[in-house]
Amino acid sequence: MKSKYFTVKQNERGAIVNLTINDDPSEMNWVIDPAYLKSLKYQDNDKLFGEFHITINGHQYVSINETPIIKSNESESRLSFLLGKVEIIEKFILRDDSLYWRIEMVNHGKEIMTINDFGVWISLAYVMFRDKNVHRNANQSAAVFPSISANYTKLAAVRRDNTNPNLGVYQTGGNVLSVGTYNDYTNRFFENVSPSLDGMLFHEFVLAGGYKSDKRPHHDWIYPQNEIDIQPNQTVSWEFVIHAYSDRENFYRTAKQFGHPNISFEPLVQSGQKQLVTIIPADNQQIEQIIVKYKKGSELVSKDMTSDCHDNRLRFNPQGLGEHQLVVRFADGTSDMCVFNVMSSVNQLLATRADYICHQSYSGKDGKVPYSFGPVSNQGESIGKMTFVLQECLLDPHISNLGQKIGEIEESAVKYVRTKWFVDGNFKKPRKLYGDFYRVMDLEYIAHLFYLLSKCPAKYLTLHKPMDYLKWATEVFDVRVNPDLHDNQRGKEEAQMLGVYFMYIEDLLKDVKNAGLAHEYKEISRSWQTATKRVEADSDTLAAAMTEHFFDNAGFGPAAAALALTNNQKGANNYGELLKANIGFSNDFRSQSPDRWWEALSYMIHSLWGGVTAAAAQITGEKLGDVALVQAAYRATNAVLYMYDANASTTDRKLQHGEAASTYSIAGPNLNRPDLSRNRFGQSIFASDGGIFSRLFPDGYTGEDDWDMGEELVAYLNGFGQTTYLYSDKAGQYHAINGAVQKKDDHQYQVRSFAPYLRKYVNLDTSSRFYTTKLAVRFDGKTQEFQD
Repeated sequence: MKSKYFTVKQNERGAIVNLTINDDPSEMNWVIDPAYLKSLKYQDNDKLFGEFHITINGHQYVSINETPIIKSNESESRLSFLLGKVEIIEKFILRDDSLYWRIEMVNHGKEIMTINDFGVWISLAYVMFRDKNVHRNANQSAAVFPSISANYTKLAAVRRDNTNPNLGVYQTGGNVLSVGTYNDYTNRFFENVSPSLDGMLFHEFVLAGGYKSDKRPHHDWIYPQNEIDIQPNQTVSWEFVIHAYSDRENFYRTAKQFGHPNISFEPLVQSGQKQLVTIIPADNQQIEQIIVKYKKGSELVSKDMTSDCHDNRLRFNPQGLGEHQLVVRFADGTSDMCVFNVMSSVNQLLATRADYICHQSYSGKDGKVPYSFGPVSNQGESIGKMTFVLQECLLDPHISNLGQKIGEIEESAVKYVRTKWFVDGNFKKPRKLYGDFYRVMDLEYIAHLFYLLSKCPAKYLTLHKPMDYLKWATEVFDVRVNPDLHDNQRGKEEAQMLGVYFMYIEDLLKDVKNAGLAHEYKEISRSWQTATKRVEADSDTLAAAMTEHFFDNAGFGPAAAALALTNNQKGANNYGELLKANIGFSNDFRSQSPDRWWEALSYMIHSLWGGVTAAAAQITGEKLGDVALVQAAYRATNAVLYMYDANASTTDRKLQHGEAASTYSIAGPNLNRPDLSRNRFGQSIFASDGGIFSRLFPDGYTGEDDWDMGEELVAYLNGFGQTTYLYSDKAGQYHAINGAVQKKDDHQYQVRSFAPYLRKYVNLDTSSRFYTTKLAVRFDGKTQEFQD
């Protein structure tokens, strides 16, 4: 099929195997290509765009096993599957600059048919290509961000290099329950090859059911799992429109053209803080009712807020804690929604987390692994919880048992970390903890730990002096970034990769210089400058986006921030675009996470890399004055904080106060592991799946879900934990990020911060900074100045 705008190719079964936008210079195929699957021996033709699976009266059918009747011409194709007495019809129609997809279900029998489950594949080009040509992954692959509601579900497929056109999918008929994913991948981590990971996500619209009874999320009260009863001679239908868009703003403007309302909201509010929701109905659409729902114990509380909405704006103090669903019902019988989170206090969450780590995670002298903080892992990420405790102690002098906390971290750093990761404690000799190799990236976490110990008051340190720890930090950091200090090729290559150390390198250099450590300063400063100059020189190739994986936000996030910090603006802009495409936008705050799949085998929140990616976007956005990057960073940060929220009511995995879980599977269902759908967990839960997981987690599922967490909270504490941003839009209206703005007079505004340890306000329009600890300040729009 072909129109002036789209070219659509279907296979012999009618599944769409090629979808291109005619004037797209890169000729990107926006759906998963079976030829690519075949080339790498992936067996997934049953999940191509348009295929489906359905359970009727308990009997399962998979479309790939059925032979459809197909009728087609240049602008329209019709597929018909007869499954007993039920007929499934799919119509693809090219009209104007859109592709319409209509799904019909007809009961030709004389009895009611129960549709227990119905999922239709919409397999957009979410592919991590097994290809070292990073531009292919950046330009020919898309991140896919879902916004799910009964009548206004949307998918934003964002090209990973953030160029346009992009592709949007907009629901225009029927009832959608959810969007699920299936992951197929190859991981060669233990083969000592790099890159070692590639794969793809297949997306499906869940139109009925979604789960088998023993695998469903049992506490998810937001997303339904309804069956459909279809009467004799009844037809049930759904319709979607596929249309190109340019950017996030244009995605929502295009949605409005197809009858979608637009709901904007604060993703996270703290107790006592007002939620501001703006509802812009589509043309000829009227708001009939607004309801806010949340869980209070076992009771689902529902409050009618309709009378509080004025001029399409609803401002209110949410009651209760945890996830809140706001449902907007319209006069035409349709509804839309948003999901946001309410926390009691971020300050309290951080302090409680620090208490939990020191009381529950520390093994002490007599533990199974003496002086370690559990769960124990060979990966440096596992000591992130220690750096978090130190950073929290440095920022909050009122934290309980401060001296004891610092003492435990110091004891672990000296007696566990140093002896485990280095042969005889010699920082120039990393221990081969992975068989015949060591991970150079582990060292950046260790250097950070020693560096934060050097910042602690000497009165709390009992084993060494602050200067000793500063010297240790420089020694370890030098091995991390200096390829000449490694005698193997892998070590030399990894030493030149950027990593999470962008979050502290500038402060470390300053303190090393001020301490008079001239040789050490020269050594690590040279390696830092060499690394960033090389990444800048190669930034047009996007080479830093490839790490152990073929395309990785753990590569392009640190690259963007590192280049921004060293004023390499061109490269920072290049990698900053990858960050914008990587961070989600959605009507559910959890789906605003950075795009990543390999810790959950589905679209997910990963606490560590979600937080580090958010920090990279924030730093890059602040340095470049790029509002979109700072906005994206804030969305991602609020998704990550969900991993620490003990008040969450929709997850099967409940957390004790202070407990945490590293991973949340956003997709529902997660078809690889349905029991993990919309649930929190640690990666060791995959040990039962065998394969690589049994080698990564030989002790099986430990029940401890926070093994690689903590560094992202350090990123938060040094970012949004201390900073609120202000900017003006095209209409001259002022907005805050991590805060709220209220107009007082013609040019006078009050700006209120949400930061727990506020240190500064930043005007992104002028790049000016105002340092204060006051949570509310004045801003003069005329002079562009803040005042206490």
